[in-house]
Amino acid sequence: MASEPQVSEYMTHEVATVAPSDSVSTVTERISDPDGPSGFPVCTDEIVVGFVTGRDLLAADDTATVAEVMSHDIIVADPDMSVTDAARVILRSDIQKLPVVDDDGRLTGIISNTDVIRSQIERATPEKVGKLRRTLTELHGVEISQDRQQVELGKLVPTQEQVYADELDGRRYELERGLAEPLVVIDTRDGDEGGLYLADGHHRVLAAEQLDIDEMEAYVIAPAEQINLGMARTATEQGLSSIDDVSVVDHSRHPLVKTTTQLQ
Repeated sequence: MASEPQVSEYMTHEVATVAPSDSVSTVTERISDPDGPSGFPVCTDEIVVGFVTGRDLLAADDTATVAEVMSHDIIVADPDMSVTDAARVILRSDIQKLPVVDDDGRLTGIISNTDVIRSQIERATPEKVGKLRRTLTELHGVEISQDRQQVELGKLVPTQEQVYADELDGRRYELERGLAEPLVVIDTRDGDEGGLYLADGHHRVLAAEQLDIDEMEAYVIAPAEQINLGMARTATEQGLSSIDDVSVVDHSRHPLVKTTTQLQ
């Protein structure tokens, strides 16, 4: 059974910080940036001494320093803490982010409620990969290797001819917030033969294309020898050679949504 994911696997390592001596006006300007963070760990020589948020700055005088308005009694996480425990702390403390510190109190990263959600979304992917590997082994009797890596979306061969517009919107929302799970790809390339077939993640890939994303992380599984892949035949029969061949259905909702509606 797989061990529970740890904070170190999902935290953001590059963290923007402020110093206790910084002025409220300077930090307010940084928080006002639409692409900026909603709060900052306050550090002295990499040691976390507080945390400041937009709420802390609202009633403060522009000439005041961060040290005067920051929260001193902050909750922090350990890199080896489970993501589940971090999620409980975030929920019960009604906060959005936890600074992650080492045993000496030095800042090593930050984990947010978004990171927690992403960890739960991604947990389903290894199950899909394991099931697909077992199926290929049973069908073809070949050894299957597995790797997690970045793949160029332009090299993928789709195996699904349609995606749904409402699901596509949802995947784009996830991508913009760093929530999308990795793709699942089967690599049958051998010289001029075979291809890089997209087994799972068609909506994610089309959403990435709309956002001008050229690469995505994927679980790539590769048979040790050439096999007659069923989804490769499907792609050929449907005339699919690149993601541009996949059409978007916008006159009906995703089947899962339709089924859920009917149950209400």
